[in-house]
Amino acid sequence: MINDKGYIHIYTGNGKGKTTCALGLSLRAVCAGKKVFFAQFVKGMDYSELKAPKYLPNFCMKQYGKDTFIIKKPKEEDIKLAREGLKEIEEILMSEEYDLVVMDELNIALYYKLFSTEEIINILNKRNKKIEVVITGRYAPQELIDMADLVTEMKEIKHYYTQGVEAREGIEK
Repeated sequence: MINDKGYIHIYTGNGKGKTTCALGLSLRAVCAGKKVFFAQFVKGMDYSELKAPKYLPNFCMKQYGKDTFIIKKPKEEDIKLAREGLKEIEEILMSEEYDLVVMDELNIALYYKLFSTEEIINILNKRNKKIEVVITGRYAPQELIDMADLVTEMKEIKHYYTQGVEAREGIEK
């Protein structure tokens, strides 16, 4: 039986590994000849994975955030960048250009009310149903969890950053 339905994955929780998991799935998809669009919401910092499109054919990555995380209240620029990204993602999800679309830190964008859960649900309902979708970030809203086909919660048991180890290039950034 051939299954060409695209499923919705959510990687959430307080543990490390949500973006890393989405990047691993993206690598697997590209190596299988699939086209991947990897959108990073809220992020605008320089991460090692931003170099991936130079090395991986069929892999596109774009950031929709500033060079700092939102601390307390989003600024106008945070909202503007996120909304521009959401508009682009909506177009991508209705096209046939990509096989896998990752919306990294989308749950954080929702948490900071850069757009609404209802907007995301509407976009997901209108998407090309062959596209596999991955949504990452802490605080996944229950409505998205209910809609998803696969939900993984990352739970932190132990992490060396509690001992003062900063994010390391190629591992955490």
